[in-house]
Amino acid sequence: MRKSVAIVAGGNSSERPVSLLSAEGLYSFIDKEKYEVYIVEIVGLRWTVRLPEGETAPVDRSDFSFMYKDKRVKFDFAYITIHGAPGEDGTLQGYFEMTGMPYSGCGVLASALTNNKYICNHFLKIFFVTSPISVMLGRGYKIPNRIILSDVRLPCIVKPNLGGSSFGISKVNRAHQLQPAIRKAFRESDEVIIEEFLTGTEVTCGSYWTKKGGMVFPVTEIVTDNEFFDYDAKYNGQSQEITPARIDEKLTKSVQSITQDVCHLVGCLGFVRADYIITKENRIYLLELNTNPGMTEESIIPKQVRAAGLDMKKILTEIIEDKISININK
Repeated sequence: MRKSVAIVAGGNSSERPVSLLSAEGLYSFIDKEKYEVYIVEIVGLRWTVRLPEGETAPVDRSDFSFMYKDKRVKFDFAYITIHGAPGEDGTLQGYFEMTGMPYSGCGVLASALTNNKYICNHFLKIFFVTSPISVMLGRGYKIPNRIILSDVRLPCIVKPNLGGSSFGISKVNRAHQLQPAIRKAFRESDEVIIEEFLTGTEVTCGSYWTKKGGMVFPVTEIVTDNEFFDYDAKYNGQSQEITPARIDEKLTKSVQSITQDVCHLVGCLGFVRADYIITKENRIYLLELNTNPGMTEESIIPKQVRAAGLDMKKILTEIIEDKISININK
C-alpha cells in the first residue's frame, strides 16, 4: 500500500504564489508509483487538500487528515514547500512535531534560526563565516539616516529580516531613498535589515542532507542586468543562471565547503541553498541560507541536481524515507 504524502504549500506571505508553483514542481518530481501524493494549501486557518477530481476537502488539524470517499485518510509524510511563514520559520515544524508527523527539511530550531537572516548570519560569524556588515531595525524604532549610515555605507540593500528576499527588497543609492525603502520592507516583516551592498560575482550553492549524509551540488552563477537579484530576476526571466559557475576550481571548492559547514552548524536537513557574493578580492560573503528553496522545473535546485548527474525523484524518495524511518524507530 502506497504511503500518503502531503505537499504543503501556500502560506501567509507575499510568496504564496511562488510556493504554489513549487508545489506543482514537487508533485511532478515525487515518485507516484511509490506514494499517493496530494497538495495541501494552507492560508491562515484554512487548510484544504486538493482531491483527484479537482475538488477540495478540509484538513483536520487535530491529526492532519481528511475525508475522501467516506474514508479518513491520514498522511504519512508532509513535504513543506511554504516560502515564509508559517512553513519556513519553525511554526509548521512545531505543529508536525506535536502531531508526530514526519516532515521534510529542517527542524524547529534550524528553521527559526535561518528564517531570521540577521541572527543566523551573526551566529555563523562566531565560526568565521563572513557576511556583509548589517544593522537590524524593529518595527516602531525610528533611527536617523546618519546613524544607520555610520555603520552601513551607501549603496546598501534594505530587505525584510524574516521570510524570503523576493518581496520588500530595495537597493538604496542615496540617503533620501533609505526611509521609503525601510517602509517598503516593513510591509513584509516586523524586522528590517540594512546591509552593505557588495559588488562581485553572485553565486548560489544547493545541497541536500539526511540523517545518513548528503552532498553539495555544483555552484551556480547568477547574472542579471537588474541592480540586484530581485523578484523579476528570479521569476520573470531577467537573469541568467550559469551552472557550473564561471569561477576557478579553488573558489568553487571553497563555496561548497562553506555550504557544507554552515548546513552542519545550523543543523539543516532536506534541500538547502546558500547564496553568496564573491568580491574581486576573492572574498566569499554569505548572504543567506534558504531552507525551503524553489522547486519548479526552472528553479535552481532542480537544475543543480541535473548538473550533478542526479535524479530529483530518487533524492526526494531518500529524503522522505529518511524521515519516515526515523519516526517508525522512535
